[in-house]
Amino acid sequence: MAGVAVVLTAPRARGLTDAEIAVAARAADGDGPRRLGPAAAEIAAGTAPDLAALAAALPGVDVNAVPLTGRRKRILIADMDSTLIPVECIDEIADVAGVKPQVAAITERAMAGEIDFEGSLRARVRLLAGLPEAALARVHAERVSLNPGASALVRTMRAAGARTLLVSGGFTYFAERVAEAAGFSEARANVLLARDGLLTGEVAEPILGREAKLDALREAAAALGVGAEAVLAVGDGANDLAMIEAAGLGVGFRPKPALAARSDAVICHAGLDALLALQGYSEDEIVGL
Repeated sequence: MAGVAVVLTAPRARGLTDAEIAVAARAADGDGPRRLGPAAAEIAAGTAPDLAALAAALPGVDVNAVPLTGRRKRILIADMDSTLIPVECIDEIADVAGVKPQVAAITERAMAGEIDFEGSLRARVRLLAGLPEAALARVHAERVSLNPGASALVRTMRAAGARTLLVSGGFTYFAERVAEAAGFSEARANVLLARDGLLTGEVAEPILGREAKLDALREAAAALGVGAEAVLAVGDGANDLAMIEAAGLGVGFRPKPALAARSDAVICHAGLDALLALQGYSEDEIVGL
């Protein structure tokens, strides 16, 4: 199948050099690289490049190979914590509650796929019992921000007619606000329960986890009358694995090893707007840069 190699760098201040593009072009046996912007280029690939070798040869550069067929996706489904935003909200809530080491240790194991997500979430939320519900506002205001390129990714795909969903194993308090800031059309997440202004240490059932993310992908595709090949999914941890594997383009963003090994593309250096370059968008098509 015909494909392209997409070469990307991180901060726009760094940029992508002609020499780096040439190295990737030789590895892909490709001609006529096309710049998509200062930090992105694509190369019509004659052969599948050795991505591991290129990663070693081009430090600070992401190189991925994607097929040309159906390259621009009709649906974007994205994880929130450590994907759209740089933090795990539950760990930050736990910090305010004075139990961050205990909660973060469970989070790390869950995202690595070492323990069951649903059970791990219940265990972490139990440790938050008694915390004033008002602490959520403090966490959001002081610790939650969009990762670079998040708004450009969402708003550009939405402007192009794509359906955009934030589907998080985190909490609605944050997901709704992050979705609004980034421009998503809808958001789904778990509900932290509170009574008399205090967290109860419980989360509403059923818990939105790995399978619920996959269900959301399938529902969105069915609603548009398209197959999973029309979906772009992005996440970072084991909880995202099912939707990443099902999507036509499953992207691991700063992924844990369990996810990186099974993603169609991996972004370790560039921002989330790199997902637009994977689809062939050039800089002049991007909304909100």
